Amino acid sequence: MSENKPTHKKNSPPRSSGSNGKNGKNGKKKKVFEMRLNFNLKNFFIGLFVLFILFSALGSIGQQATQTTEKPLSAVITDVKEGKVQKIEVEEGKLTVYYKDGQKQISHKEQQESLITLLENAGADTKAVEIKVKDLSMGQLWLGIIANVLPLGLTILFFFFIFRQARGAQDSLFSFGQSKAKAWSKDLPKTTFSDVAGVDEARQELEEIVDFLKNPAKYKALGARTPKGVILVGPAGTGKTLLAKAIAGEAKVPFYSIAGSEFMEMLVGVGAARARDMFATAKKSAPSIIFIDEIDAIGRMRSIGIMGGHDEREQTLNQILVEMDGFEPNTAVIVIAATNRGDLLDPALLRPGRFDRRIVLDFPDIEGRKAILAIHARGKPFVKDVNWDKIAKRTVGFSGADTENMLNEAAILAARGNKKEIDMADIEEAATKVKLGPEKKRLQSDLDRKMTAYHESGHAVVSYFCPHMDPVHRISIVSRGMSLGFTMIPPQKDRLHETRSHLIEQIACMMGGRAAEELVFHEMTSGAANDLDQATRVARMMVTEFGMSGLGPINFGPDMDITEWGKRFMEPQQIAPDTQGAIDKEVKKLLDEGYKSAVEILKKYRKKLDTVATTLVTKETIEGEEFEVLMGSPRKAVQHSTIYSS
Repeated sequence: MSENKPTHKKNSPPRSSGSNGKNGKNGKKKKVFEMRLNFNLKNFFIGLFVLFILFSALGSIGQQATQTTEKPLSAVITDVKEGKVQKIEVEEGKLTVYYKDGQKQISHKEQQESLITLLENAGADTKAVEIKVKDLSMGQLWLGIIANVLPLGLTILFFFFIFRQARGAQDSLFSFGQSKAKAWSKDLPKTTFSDVAGVDEARQELEEIVDFLKNPAKYKALGARTPKGVILVGPAGTGKTLLAKAIAGEAKVPFYSIAGSEFMEMLVGVGAARARDMFATAKKSAPSIIFIDEIDAIGRMRSIGIMGGHDEREQTLNQILVEMDGFEPNTAVIVIAATNRGDLLDPALLRPGRFDRRIVLDFPDIEGRKAILAIHARGKPFVKDVNWDKIAKRTVGFSGADTENMLNEAAILAARGNKKEIDMADIEEAATKVKLGPEKKRLQSDLDRKMTAYHESGHAVVSYFCPHMDPVHRISIVSRGMSLGFTMIPPQKDRLHETRSHLIEQIACMMGGRAAEELVFHEMTSGAANDLDQATRVARMMVTEFGMSGLGPINFGPDMDITEWGKRFMEPQQIAPDTQGAIDKEVKKLLDEGYKSAVEILKKYRKKLDTVATTLVTKETIEGEEFEVLMGSPRKAVQHSTIYSS
């Protein structure tokens, strides 16, 4: 497997949220009360069930005990006549007989009959035995009341619980239309513009917005109005959300944050209702700021989806358009939005009067990377000989999020090694990990290791003899991510333009791995699959977009102009079949030329290829300085960034 372009991951800091003082407090109390009420009702029903089971069990036990120890009434009367009985307790029809020898027996009689009468009729002396009658009339009265009232009470409580749950569901249903925007809490740690680097132009534009809010009279005196909206467009991890947090920390006005996806629900009209409620809330606390993250979730071009104008997303977008610049004046609320797909947004959303400023963020240059490194290095102990200039050059193509992640990974690696300070080795390993992933200890045969070594050596040797390519930084056959090895060729400095010569040499370097495999092993492997994919992409862009082929300066690629994007989406690409065939021939011609150049270089310098591959098999990793020693002499670097991995 192989990989060329590093993957930049978005690592946005968590958004802050807060509550509105009194309402939040009352809501919290209400919530606690409701939770306690639910808890008590639940325990009440469980307790009744347990008591029912307990009484049933005790009753059955008592019944069994009665059945086993009960004595006939005639035998009890006989014992009374013989003077064996000391006392008899009467509980309606139940008789508890206590004998003089300490025994205790249970007997029964008819409830309507009197025990004294029964003893006198039998000729027994009633004065010789103590007879005690227990009055159970009150107990029976309460038992009857409970037996009649308890089912009714349980029924009332059951319906009360059901109605209360239904009311909560109804309240939740009617709250769908309320905005889910989170108010920025002043108690949370503040992010300021001093925490943002690498995007100086964007920061300056947003500092003016903050100054508008702090000193409106200065601008009104010159007839200037506050911009109604600012949209931040740029790749993931370049600091769009971080800039919004900095505005929240600097402006000192109410700040409301919401994601574009939070407008959407399964119910029709909810998104538009939430947009109305959000702007109404912001207007009440004006001047204020609304931040909509990932606005492309609702701001995409209209009338392109299957549902057409009745799409819920389009209705939400229409409501936002009206709120930002409709008949009702909106001069005290500034909307800031962020997206990494600015080409998909509706033109009506981007026009002046809605989003007056379009700020494009890109990956930082070398000075920006130095400033970002300085920010994220705060609070971390580094050795004194850390070369920050070298690290800034090493991290071309890194976003701010990548840089933060790199230094965090370096700190983790240093802690894993029980170090007190972070050194260059930790930073270098962390940078490689961010680009390609962690090392993997895969079991490989000697033949697989040798094939990987020659493959990566082919990339490196071809690159060394291409005058427009940058010097090799590292070669390794240590598996990372999906690749079995990699050849890293970072740029010496930022490159703004691509030349045809460099792109052709880049294709040749990508083909170097496949060429080395065929030259040494007379066989093709699947390890070059990603190299071929990347080389084909570069060649096709040269033909269809850059006009760098025999077809002339013609653009056959998609038109990314935002005002025409919708038409291109709706209509098929207008390329004749013969022209498409000619494009394919030109792409194949460029690939064949690149492969032929790679084969010629490797055949000419076969001994150097063997030397590098043998060293790789032994050491697994070769740094750039050692590679140049193996090749015989250092070479001058030209500007570009490439990573070939297999």
